[in-house]
Amino acid sequence: QVQLVESGGGLVQAGGSLRLSCAASGIIFSINVMGWYRQAPGKQRELVATITVGGSTNYADSVKGRFTIARDNAKNTVFLQMNSLKPEDTAVYYCDARDRLTGAVYWGQGTQVTVSS
Repeated sequence: QVQLVESGGGLVQAGGSLRLSCAASGIIFSINVMGWYRQAPGKQRELVATITVGGSTNYADSVKGRFTIARDNAKNTVFLQMNSLKPEDTAVYYCDARDRLTGAVYWGQGTQVTVSS
């Protein structure tokens, strides 16, 4: 089992920045991809960004150039630096981790990000 704990959400004005963190614990030796997803009210959960253990990244078009995902493998933590935030970025942000051996996908509890106009 893998436990994911997110932190760093909050309320920010449009144009501002926030940094989310997600710390993984448990049986994590086979976790290869970690990422961030978000879900706005009334909408489906969508990909924000992912990063492999080797550092390869993938971003949703809507956040390219504004968000940066990073990973500290020694601390089993993934970060999401969010700059130039827009009201449409308002959502609950979830961290996920994918096990390359079992195919299991683990989710954090989510952290609220609210961007006011």
